[in-house]
Amino acid sequence: MKNILLFILLSISMSYAAQTYPLRTFTDIPENAYLKDINNELNSYTGTWKGSWDNKTIFIIFKKVTNKYDEVFKYYRDYLIGKFKVVDVNGNIMFDNTSLPDDKVKIEGSGFRKKDNKYSLIYIDDDLCGASGNIRIIFTDNNKTKLNWEYFYQNEILTSSCQYYNTGIPQALPKGIILIKQ
Repeated sequence: MKNILLFILLSISMSYAAQTYPLRTFTDIPENAYLKDINNELNSYTGTWKGSWDNKTIFIIFKKVTNKYDEVFKYYRDYLIGKFKVVDVNGNIMFDNTSLPDDKVKIEGSGFRKKDNKYSLIYIDDDLCGASGNIRIIFTDNNKTKLNWEYFYQNEILTSSCQYYNTGIPQALPKGIILIKQ
């Protein structure tokens, strides 16, 4: 009886281990598997980053989320989330979502790209009439203290219900910038 129980426990633990995949898995992930940051790659991105563009300064805080179930892909995964604050040259706050709860962030990681090793994130901002786009980041130095940031706008459809209908959506994020780890 003791051996049977030990065999069952060992089988269960092996089945869970068999369903864990590294972040850089570029094949289909089965339902309820775990896309895990086995090599702790995301840890280098976590923390506060700073950069300047067009007389504005952006502070981005990246945080690692672990073992979170993804309703879209139907598996668990580790990924980055981002919160940011933008101030103008006079120190006036233009945008600040740093106090949002982690499940309401505007920037969420989607994973590493096979093509160029960049980490991809998705930006959706309901406060700016659904402005959205893709962000790609990659380290530019071996010390991992500088990030190249590229933002590609995807949606700027303005309807008359948008508060920016007559003025255009303000640019909350830079299109291209080098961020320095703080």
